[in-house]
Parts: sequence; structure tokens; C-alpha cells
Amino acid sequence: MAGVNGADDATTAEQNGTELGRRIRAAREAKDMSVRELARRVDVSASFVSQVERGKANPSVGTLYSLVGALGTSIDAIIGTGAAEGGGGTGHGVRQGPHAGPLAGSWPRIDAPFQSASGRRRVQMSGVAWERLTQDDDPYVDFLHVEYAPGSASCREDDVMRHGGREYGHVVSGRLQVQVGFETYVLGPGDSIHFDSMTPHRLSNPFDEACTAVWFVLARRDDERVGTSPRQDSAHLPGML
Repeated sequence: MAGVNGADDATTAEQNGTELGRRIRAAREAKDMSVRELARRVDVSASFVSQVERGKANPSVGTLYSLVGALGTSIDAIIGTGAAEGGGGTGHGVRQGPHAGPLAGSWPRIDAPFQSASGRRRVQMSGVAWERLTQDDDPYVDFLHVEYAPGSASCREDDVMRHGGREYGHVVSGRLQVQVGFETYVLGPGDSIHFDSMTPHRLSNPFDEACTAVWFVLARRDDERVGTSPRQDSAHLPGML
């Protein structure tokens, strides 16, 4: 996924940042929300939000989650094409109500079952990249290919994540440090982990080699333990992703 040379990599990263910013701005404008109000809800500066929207700054994983939560949309929608749909994403068979999971109605139709390796939708953040492994926005599962560069992390050490759902991760290459509650695990190639996402957690790569992994988040948006209007003082997955 790297470019042929450094210039190609820089160009690709800039394009990714510009597209991410455009979708965040579209979602904000669809909510008729000002830059200043979005910044207040996420506890960042209005200048930073403006830079993100213009592709001049990359948010961390946690900040992106907070932005998405404040906008009432989803990571899938931001990665895909439905950022301005206010939480509907690009999937078919929109859920009825905030917690209408598979048992509450019919499963959404899958129109595009195949996802090629070269055409995955990608979000590049500060040292972390996500690629969606499905063509459609799946309202029940986040299915992602993730990359953690050396020294990168999902959030600050003093601001761990906590959100709805259950997570499953499998490391393909490199090593990943996963803190779940008071326990810390180091995963190497072939290792896997799963945990309740309501338990405070943090993913980081303090090692010299980049890490790639496959990650699932199940029922993140349908977890009834999480309210529909989560607090925004955490830089992470509010009751959405």
C-alpha cells in the first residue's frame, strides 16, 4: 500500500486527508452544525477542526471517533460514501430506531459481496490507517484492516477508549500492545484477542516495526448499554462505532 517513492506516499496521504476532511465537513453541514460547535463537543479547537476539514491535519483515532460520534454518523459512513447521511451510512435496509439490531427486523441486503485488495476505502490518521474490508456499510459489524506505525496509538495514555460492542482482533505482522482494563497484552503475528468494548482499552505500537491486523467490532452501534447521546469528554468511540 506504500507508494513507489516518498513523493507518491506523501501525495496519497494528502489525498486521503482531503477526502476524509471533505466527508467530515459534509456530515457537519448536513447537521447544520458550526465548526465552533463541533469543536466544543469534541473538546478540540475550532482551528483544528477547520484544518481537518481542509485536509491540513490528521486526527488521531480517538479524535476521529469523537468527531463521528458528535456528528451522529459512523466510521463506515466516513470511510465510504455516505458521510452526510446522519448515521445511515451506505448500507441498504436502514435500521428502524437507535438499537434495531438483526433480531429487530430484516438483515440489510448485501449488494456487493466482493471487495478487492486494491479498491478498499481508506482513512489515514496520525500513524494509524484503517481500510474497510466490505464494499457496503455493514450496520452490525465494523470489518477493518488496520495499520499501526511505530510509535502510534489509538489514543493518549490518559484517555483510554470505551464504547459499545465487542472487539475481535488478529495480528498479521509486527506487534501490537493492547491494554484492556488493568491488563496489557502484546500480540505478535498469528495472535488474537477479543474483549468487551465497554472495558476501557487502548491499542498502541511502541515497537520499531509497523503492525498490521484484522479487526472486527461487533454490534458497536446496537449496544443498548450505551446511550444515544454519549458524553463527548472522551476522545473515543462514543455510542456509535
